[in-house]
Amino acid sequence: MRKTTEERTCVSSNDICRMKSAESGLIPLECSDGEGWVRCYQVFPGIQLRFYDIHGESYWMDTQAGEEEFEIIHCREGRVEECRREHFYCLSAGDLTVCPTESGRIYRHFPLRHYHGMTIIVNLRQAPRCLSCFLEDVNVEPGALREKFCSSPGAFVARSQPAVAHIFSELYSVPEKIQKGYFKVKVLELFLFLSCVDISTDEWVKRNYSPSQRQLAMEICDYLNDHMDRRVTIEQLAGRFHVSETQIKASVKSVCGVSVSSYIRMLKMKTAARMLRDTDLTVLQVSSRFGYDNASKFSSAFKKVMGVTPKEYRNLSDEELISQ
Repeated sequence: MRKTTEERTCVSSNDICRMKSAESGLIPLECSDGEGWVRCYQVFPGIQLRFYDIHGESYWMDTQAGEEEFEIIHCREGRVEECRREHFYCLSAGDLTVCPTESGRIYRHFPLRHYHGMTIIVNLRQAPRCLSCFLEDVNVEPGALREKFCSSPGAFVARSQPAVAHIFSELYSVPEKIQKGYFKVKVLELFLFLSCVDISTDEWVKRNYSPSQRQLAMEICDYLNDHMDRRVTIEQLAGRFHVSETQIKASVKSVCGVSVSSYIRMLKMKTAARMLRDTDLTVLQVSSRFGYDNASKFSSAFKKVMGVTPKEYRNLSDEELISQ
């Protein structure tokens, strides 16, 4: 039984903020239909770095952000959807957004049930006014960044591009002994990069879609989630929801970032992965739950999504699972 909106887990952002150091380790997040973790680092006064690993559907977060707070979100893998000021936006692998941190109940949804990424929280009341106090030639003011990206409704999003990938590529695998200093260098580099980008170009635009678009996509995803044991075609979906096949394709692509067929495959394999870890069912038994008539075809599809065979996945350690 899928949880209703009111039943979804609510996580306190304030609790996360209090866990500042690397020594705090992984902090569990109770996601609906899965699990998640966050690891927090205090990089500078008023500037915090959070790494998220999510293998679930969604969670609510209670926030108490001031007007002088904003965040930079980078999606490494998967997809994350968030509602801000009654507009929805999604980030796919490699995407980056800069937006104000909002107070109240924030809903985050993971259409692919899979997300790895990071968030940099900047509190202007606590952060240095100008970062040149750390490096003389880095004359960047966090307040100017907030004014640049957060002065109007909506979220500026940069789709995956080499300049962004370069900055973030090594942040996810920094040796522990140099993490503290390395994070400072990379945050300064990111701020310097953002201070120079032209947000009027095609690479940086407000990428939001309407509640009606999201609603159709979510109804489709819910239907597919409830019918993973059978083959569902786009034609069947169009008939089920009384819209055109073009609308079906466009809505799923917009919200989930992948085609309908890719979404179905990823959904089945991610769910099968949890079943392999949490039950004693054989690979053949698991494959039959998702409409596969033999283990060989299932194993091939599973490896395309998860990167390893079902048997190899079952033998992964907990640390290796986090990176999956």
